[in-house]
Amino acid sequence: MNSYCHNINDPGEAYYVGLMHACGYDKTDLEKPVIGIVNSYTDVNPGHKPFKELAQSVRDGILMAGGTPAEFSVPAPCDGMAQGGGMHYILPQRELIAGSAEAMVKAHNFDGLVFLCSCDKIVPGMLMAAASLNKPTLFLTAGAMMPYQDDEGKIFATPDLKESIGKFRVGSITEEEFDAYKRSICFSCGTCSMYGTANTMGVFAEAIGIAPIGSTTTVFCSAEKHRQAKAVGQRIVELAKEKICFKDIVTENSVINGLRHVSATGGSTNAQLHICAIAQVMGLPMDMERFDEIQRNVPCVAKFKPSSKYNMSDYHHAGGVGATLKAISPLLNLDEKLAMGGTLGEYLEKYAEIKNPEIIRSMEEPLYAEGCFTVLKGNLAPQGCIVKKSGVEPSMFYHRGPAVCFDSEEDLRDFMTTKEIKPGCVLVIRYEGPQGGPGMRELSIPAAMLVGMGLHTSVAMITDGRFSGATRGPCIGHITPEAWVGGPIAAIKDGDIIEIDLENKSIKVEVSDEQIAERLKTVKLPDHPAEGVMNAYRAMAQGADKGALWLYRK
Repeated sequence: MNSYCHNINDPGEAYYVGLMHACGYDKTDLEKPVIGIVNSYTDVNPGHKPFKELAQSVRDGILMAGGTPAEFSVPAPCDGMAQGGGMHYILPQRELIAGSAEAMVKAHNFDGLVFLCSCDKIVPGMLMAAASLNKPTLFLTAGAMMPYQDDEGKIFATPDLKESIGKFRVGSITEEEFDAYKRSICFSCGTCSMYGTANTMGVFAEAIGIAPIGSTTTVFCSAEKHRQAKAVGQRIVELAKEKICFKDIVTENSVINGLRHVSATGGSTNAQLHICAIAQVMGLPMDMERFDEIQRNVPCVAKFKPSSKYNMSDYHHAGGVGATLKAISPLLNLDEKLAMGGTLGEYLEKYAEIKNPEIIRSMEEPLYAEGCFTVLKGNLAPQGCIVKKSGVEPSMFYHRGPAVCFDSEEDLRDFMTTKEIKPGCVLVIRYEGPQGGPGMRELSIPAAMLVGMGLHTSVAMITDGRFSGATRGPCIGHITPEAWVGGPIAAIKDGDIIEIDLENKSIKVEVSDEQIAERLKTVKLPDHPAEGVMNAYRAMAQGADKGALWLYRK
């Protein structure tokens, strides 16, 4: 008789045993720990296509360790492919993914879980599910995309393709060059070779101890990825036998470690949404203000594409996540456990010194003395908003200019492709928040176009929507409260002067509180339909400052 979730000798389990036999399992399989492999494989997302093969290596590891693999699937949308109208459906899927994984596990009651995930909403969605389920758990990402090198030796990664849209718009590259970029820059499968949201959250999973350290930056096609997958398969059986669960590994202190590491390495602003959401599912207090308290005094010791010339492979060769964790180790809780074994402090003992100080700095000589994020408040964003300061040119740390307002991403894109953007202005995009969009769209393409057009040193962009980890420049998102629920951003008019001050952490419109209140009385909501699942999302979504939760909101 085993001590796992299903006692197959119990007559009440006969139906379960019979149906599992129908799937090809026999009694000896069911007497072992049955490990659920939560696979997000898909043909239409390069970050997830490798899981078709990697899942087999996980299965091999489980079998080698005396467990029984049991694989099932969840959705895996690509943020890049969903740009524009499809982006309405991306952030809501974070919780649809979490909910579908949780519902399947609760229904079938596996003894342990391996989550295979790579991209922007899938990693945080699966972390939310894992936190809610609290079973023996390990995570593995598919690994990094190969960077593209052209005939002249220049290295490109995904954000370069997005920025080339703006370059083509202003005529700085030819149509032939643009076509070549579209064919070549996204060079292989794997997670885009930049420090976008996908890699930010993959690295976060490593830093909190639930994924093998170094696994996110490993190239997807390497033999090392399959060794990692096999090791994860073996280790999850041990965790299931020892009944070491998610919350035995991931604690409040390890979440703090993960957030500090994200800030120290120039992570995506979307981390604010996802870490706040994961923490809430765990029952931990976390909103934008608490997020800022934890990260604001952490030196930024590294940054990667699009905020620098270095890609994920450069990061890996410089020592990867272990090296950046080591660099900020005095700020970390080193007694936290790692699911692969040992503690964080024990793991970091092997990192004696920084291998490449050009890529990974010390705390004594950081890129920025404070974390990569700046959380701003003011009469335009009473509950806060966020910018990746490490991706902004210092000349734009302070900016003051007239507003040019748009009530949707479509209005902004049309303006950027048909009209002249005047240097010095502030582009205001509203009604793109969680409820207003609905879905809190990522304005990644407009932000990249701004860079490609050479305007990121003279024009700011602010929104109650969000930006991408692939965004650089003075792009401020998550303005809360959002316009749809009566936030002050709804009251801004063309020509109003907006002041942005990153050093003093403030954002304000030079309009009195009384004028804002009067204007809000006459605001009319734009026609932003919410059909099907989006109607439920609009009705239930929290503000961005709390993580934009809906299905998992407390």
